Amino acid sequence: MPDLPTTARGAATSRRILDAATEEFARRGIAGARIERILAAAHTNKAQLYGYFGNKDGLFDAVVADCVGRTTDAVPFDAADLPGWAVSIYDEHLRHPTLTRLIAWIRLERRPTGLWFDAVRHEHKLTEIAQAQEAGLLRPGSPFELLTLIVSMASAWSPASGVYTASADEPAAEHDRRRELLRESVARVVAP
Repeated sequence: MPDLPTTARGAATSRRILDAATEEFARRGIAGARIERILAAAHTNKAQLYGYFGNKDGLFDAVVADCVGRTTDAVPFDAADLPGWAVSIYDEHLRHPTLTRLIAWIRLERRPTGLWFDAVRHEHKLTEIAQAQEAGLLRPGSPFELLTLIVSMASAWSPASGVYTASADEPAAEHDRRRELLRESVARVVAP
């Protein structure tokens, strides 16, 4: 991804582009998204969009990275409380389902296999899990596979679910029941 602008005006323009593109890609996917709609919503032009993001695929990648960053910042990781972290991920899916929609489009249109996200951003999580395992606080095994399982469990009711998608409009008691089931299940999975 090209370097984003450092001026306040350039940063504001790139932010408008990212916000407009997030909505467009989440709604229509990569192939269905139209640069013209993004430009109109962002009140900018092709030269700026392509100057900041290179092309449509680069813009999509920047949108996903931005959403991952916001989610990562919104849900602080704590290896000492993986059940609580999983519940926080569940809640984040309810508040902001956009990232999950983008991931669904990645799965549909790019059909990735193997590791398909920037692992560098999550290395500290793997390190913290490994340290907790060494201290006997978590079950042994691959930190990456343990983290993957927890994220999958936390996403069981997200828009990526193949069974059921929860919404913020459901009764609070439903969410509380799911949170407790998730918390207990993750606690059992990670127990030494």
